[in-house]
Amino acid sequence: MTTDLEQALPSAHCPSVTRAFAAALRGEQCRVLGPGPASRSLPTARWRATADSGDLELLRRCADATVDIGCGPGRMTYALLTQGVMALGIDVVAEAIAQTRARGGMALHRDVFSTLPGEGRWATALLADGNIGIGGDPVKLLRRVQRLLEPSGRVVVDLAPPGGPIQVHRIRLEVRGVTSQAFPWAVVPADQLELLADETSLRILELVDHRGRWFAQLERQG
Repeated sequence: MTTDLEQALPSAHCPSVTRAFAAALRGEQCRVLGPGPASRSLPTARWRATADSGDLELLRRCADATVDIGCGPGRMTYALLTQGVMALGIDVVAEAIAQTRARGGMALHRDVFSTLPGEGRWATALLADGNIGIGGDPVKLLRRVQRLLEPSGRVVVDLAPPGGPIQVHRIRLEVRGVTSQAFPWAVVPADQLELLADETSLRILELVDHRGRWFAQLERQG
């Protein structure tokens, strides 16, 4: 599912995008532009808060050593550590890593497609907060994630509510009137997960609607 859009646009770690994310994590208002004419606020207040009951229900699926991909300011990474789960956050935004570490979490300034510690030995890969959309190509991302996992490892993902196809959007971030370059982001509705799992040789262990929040566990087939 590598799209022309994904190939043509800079990734989410280009400088203008990471600067916008960093400003948002420091508390500045950040608008998401696209798709469509309406803009919306980036939900950084929720990301910077402590893990809520829905987050904890999601994290209950994370067993043993967990890599939190796109950890942001670290609420999930830190919550796992407080539960006794060894967790490492990774993010392309340096401010996110600083905030995760300030909470007491462990984090590295890395892209998921770069070399990571513990490759092939992680028990769980976490894609929270819609991070299955990273890079605009969920097939490529899930195949990469599988290489991080031990043979019996699992992927835990947050999903969009059911309805419609998998979509790749061209989005920009706006802070203080300055707009970032566009970058691709995918949205995966819960009822499209089976198609995605088949394409990546994964098996759905569980698909959950928790008070309107959809998430799932997957493992390798066979």
